[in-house]
Amino acid sequence: MTGLNRRRRLAAVAVIALAAVTAGACSSSSGDSDGGGGGAYLVWDPYPQFADDSDWVALLKKCGTSAGVTVERTGYDTTDLTNKALLAAQQGNSPDVLIVDNPVISTLAEAGALTTTEENKLDVSSMAPNLLGAGQSGGKTYGVPIGANTLALYYNKDLLTAAGVDPASVTDWTSLTSALTKVKAKGKKGITFSAIGTEEGSFQFLPWFWGSGAQLTSLDSPQAVSALTLWKDWLKQGLAPNSVINNTQTTSWQEFASGNFAFAENGTWQLANAEKLGFSYGTIAIPASAGGPAPAPTGGEFVSIPVQKKTDRYATSQKLVTCLTNADNLLTTDTTLSYVAPVTAVQDRQATENPKLKVWVEAVRAAKGRTGDNLGTKYPKISEPLWTAVQAALSGGKSPQEALTAAQASATSK
Repeated sequence: MTGLNRRRRLAAVAVIALAAVTAGACSSSSGDSDGGGGGAYLVWDPYPQFADDSDWVALLKKCGTSAGVTVERTGYDTTDLTNKALLAAQQGNSPDVLIVDNPVISTLAEAGALTTTEENKLDVSSMAPNLLGAGQSGGKTYGVPIGANTLALYYNKDLLTAAGVDPASVTDWTSLTSALTKVKAKGKKGITFSAIGTEEGSFQFLPWFWGSGAQLTSLDSPQAVSALTLWKDWLKQGLAPNSVINNTQTTSWQEFASGNFAFAENGTWQLANAEKLGFSYGTIAIPASAGGPAPAPTGGEFVSIPVQKKTDRYATSQKLVTCLTNADNLLTTDTTLSYVAPVTAVQDRQATENPKLKVWVEAVRAAKGRTGDNLGTKYPKISEPLWTAVQAALSGGKSPQEALTAAQASATSK
């Protein structure tokens, strides 16, 4: 790709990024640093919560020392990082290593801002294929997953016991709805989740959408309609509150933490808060319509190597990425980040060391990337009509079929 074409492509894809998942500005970088070994190598990550004395920063420094360089790390809020990366790529001063949310990889790859794992000889053979898929576009892989989180159902043990519900009996949509009905009959509330009109709403709906057998290329399929009808019926029957229409994942969790709900759809990032609940809790996988765990969307980041003007920097960047994503370091890092590792052997170690992660490991193994199935940058053009349809159906503006028919028409026209 010529420099002119690449700049045009970056400018065009920057517009897509605004509509996708993030927004932001720019910062200084390593583009004009000395190439080759030694010197400073810049790492950008989406973990501003980690201070210089954190385990994460200690790992970065250790990997830098191992590679014979000094790591200069900057943590940005996730909502800023994509456009910072795009703008830096346009200006030719990208960081040496970039760690970004997995749906962003396809945006940056399409912009020509990232190198491939093949170019830099990054070994991804041990990575779980369903997680690696989020970093692939056009048959090429543009980074290494550092970990994943996903969704499952937290449950209130006390409420289920009082309602005579065995959590192990909840294996499909019919048994889940039956459990919610029994809880309601005892004067308590069934399930809470986030159906807000943002990416959070689509993220939370996808396990039910995919669990019906639906595909994102056909938003108005009978399977998709059945998933939205499930949610709609729960609201009509009082098994889920109307507040889900405006709930974020945080406010949904707060509802569950009140002790009045039997179930809450939420993620691994709530594990620390779950230990502070005033009641006993457990977790089960979100069930698919006909049984078994539904594919839930993956969260989590990829470690990538941006395109550099000085290509002699790549060899050291490769050492840094390899260090950050080797099995031993992944175990420590993913524990810190409340992530499930992208490597099966490390996942097994996590579940052994912390039995509460067993359900989450199973959920991650059944999960899939939102930009997978070769959707790439098409995903944001599908996600917005999808969350709009969910809002329309749950608020009563349209039937599930009408809402999803409109969503498919909108997605096709974009």
